[in-house]
Amino acid sequence: MDLSYNNLYGELSPEWGQCHSLTSLKISNNNLSGVLPAQLGEAIQLHQLDLSSNHLLGKIPRELGKLTSMFHLALSDNHLSGNIPWEVRNLVNLEHLSLASNNLSGSIPKQLGKLSKVFFLNLSKNEFGDSIPDEIGNIHSLQSLDLSQNMLNGKIPPQLAELQRLEALNLSHNELFGSIPSTFEDMLSLTSVDLSSNHLEGPLPDIKAFQEAPFEAFINNDGLCGNVTGMKPLRNRKSKSSETPCENLFAIWGHDGEILYQDIIEVTEDFNSKYCIGSGGHGTVYKADLLTGRVVAVKKLHPPQDGEMSSTSVTAFTSEIRALTEIRHRNIVKFYGYCSHARHSFLVYKLMEKGSLRNILSNEEEAIRLDWSRRLNIVKGVVETLSYMHHDCSPPIIHKDISSKNVLLDSQYEAHCVIALVKIKCRIGDVYVAELAYTTQVNNKTDVYTFGVVALEVIMGRHPGDLISSLSSSSASASASSSSSSSVRAVADSLLLKDVIDQRLPPPIDQMSEKVVFAVKLAFACQHVNPQCRPNMRQVSQVLSIKKPPLQKPFPIIMLRELFQG
Repeated sequence: MDLSYNNLYGELSPEWGQCHSLTSLKISNNNLSGVLPAQLGEAIQLHQLDLSSNHLLGKIPRELGKLTSMFHLALSDNHLSGNIPWEVRNLVNLEHLSLASNNLSGSIPKQLGKLSKVFFLNLSKNEFGDSIPDEIGNIHSLQSLDLSQNMLNGKIPPQLAELQRLEALNLSHNELFGSIPSTFEDMLSLTSVDLSSNHLEGPLPDIKAFQEAPFEAFINNDGLCGNVTGMKPLRNRKSKSSETPCENLFAIWGHDGEILYQDIIEVTEDFNSKYCIGSGGHGTVYKADLLTGRVVAVKKLHPPQDGEMSSTSVTAFTSEIRALTEIRHRNIVKFYGYCSHARHSFLVYKLMEKGSLRNILSNEEEAIRLDWSRRLNIVKGVVETLSYMHHDCSPPIIHKDISSKNVLLDSQYEAHCVIALVKIKCRIGDVYVAELAYTTQVNNKTDVYTFGVVALEVIMGRHPGDLISSLSSSSASASASSSSSSSVRAVADSLLLKDVIDQRLPPPIDQMSEKVVFAVKLAFACQHVNPQCRPNMRQVSQVLSIKKPPLQKPFPIIMLRELFQG
């Protein structure tokens, strides 16, 4: 039975457990909700069970351990929670196990080591803690192991080197520390590895997988070193014009040692204007095609007019920049490092190929390529960024400057936010440098409001300033005395949503139509005049993730006033 990729919704019936001859059940990529019924364990002939990409809740029922004929189990991309039941060890014929992108927690059960036939194991994007169990090294058939984006700690078990068939290993975005076991040099079948964003240090194994890995596979660690293609040893380079320690402050964390001062000066021809790709109040952005072949964005800060950077300022500057390197989210522009001295001060970021959202929306040809699906994905990317900063960072981070010019798009039109640059007391000469607002004194509801502005700008294709002011004025007029301006109310009340969305695109239909309407209503909710009545960004993220049955209709005739007041 394969019902995948439909718009089915509702709860999974326990009666599936009565289908004793059923060998394969696939209902992935739908809108199923509720819990996994324990009765599924009675369908004893099940060989394949794929319920991934739904909205299933609750725990994984231990009764699934009865399905001893199972060789393919996929429950990824749901909202499952709790531990992996130890009864999973009974699935002795299992070859494929994917539980990624859930809310599973606790320790990774050592009983997984009993599953000797598994060749694909993905437990990424959960909340697993404690150390990686040594017993994983007993799954000798493993070809792909992904434990990334959890909260795993401790050292990498040397027993993983027993996985002689392993081709892909991803342990990134955890809290692992110590060195990479020397036994990894025996893992000759390994072709892909990612150990980034941990606390690892020491030498890299001298095998092809590590030698040819991209530098992103090792960044954001405490001190990995080795001869990796495209990388240089981590070191400082001093400018010929540098005379004092405070005038030459340069640092890179992780394995971004290729981003060095002289390289950037050379490839940009001392910041020639022909490499300029943007500018702002704090500096000018250049595209730097490094000698190793990697391309980065370099934001050159405006030069100081007088004075020198004091030792106190050096410490404060370093502290703020180091904090910036510790932010880890796919929708935040990746920060590589910085340089500051008397001649040049600059910040180095991953290059976003498509540039700013504002520039794309102002370009007729590019705006048309930004279809409704991509636009809603951009809105979601900004939501996930702010939800992470407000609710997943400790202490919380307030962005302060969410706008379409600070939302950059990569080659796939995926949104990435730039952390705001604001003025602080720590100065380099007359240049104010980046501050991460690690404080709850600034109300994060300001970010919520500006998100609403960006969301409307994405849907409308232009800044919604006049629209917001007219709707707000109309609301004020409606609640005021009869002497208030009726003309403002008349104009605002006559606006239709279909007339204010970006006219360069064909109107959205069916399910996309419903999503656009919902995004506009959500944007208005985020702009409530009373900050306390605005949702927080986690709430916005949660409601956006809820899938509903499609309208199956053309774009509806809706008065903008209805959405604004709702």
